Amino acid sequence: MRNINLIVIHCSATREDKEYTPEQLNRDHWERGFDCAGYHYYIRKNGKVVHFRPVQSMGAHAKGYNERSIGVCYEGGLDVKGKPADTRTPEQRMMLEKILKELLLRFPNCDICGHRDLSKDKNRDGVISPDEWMKVCPCFDAKNEYRPLVVANQMYLAKLNKQRSKKWRERDFI
Repeated sequence: MRNINLIVIHCSATREDKEYTPEQLNRDHWERGFDCAGYHYYIRKNGKVVHFRPVQSMGAHAKGYNERSIGVCYEGGLDVKGKPADTRTPEQRMMLEKILKELLLRFPNCDICGHRDLSKDKNRDGVISPDEWMKVCPCFDAKNEYRPLVVANQMYLAKLNKQRSKKWRERDFI
């Protein structure tokens, strides 16, 4: 099993008024030299999820991070004029949160970020600022939006470990 500690959120960088089918996504990645779409999950505008790769398999979505990450992509990311925008539908938002919660339970040491958060810190100040982004994907601040999920998961796991530890201590005295 891979040592997964990062979930990277992407957008397909397609206009919100256009459909971008899983077949198109797969074809576009294949034309770039990949065996199939590089993401593990693709969330359509209607909230339906397409699985491209099992999480046990390495993705091809974030150079330098693929070995230890899971890639989740939502359809969209550009407004009708082709400008970067958070175009997630309510269905996509709901499904993305559901997937993230499930992945955090399965891989408890994960952090969540957007693809843009993996850009180089060019001025070495410890912060990846907009002028340093290699791209704007996923077109919203995924790291901050989903930070509460990561913190809640860590708190839940700490509580669970404390309960387990207490049970083991009680068991030793019986």
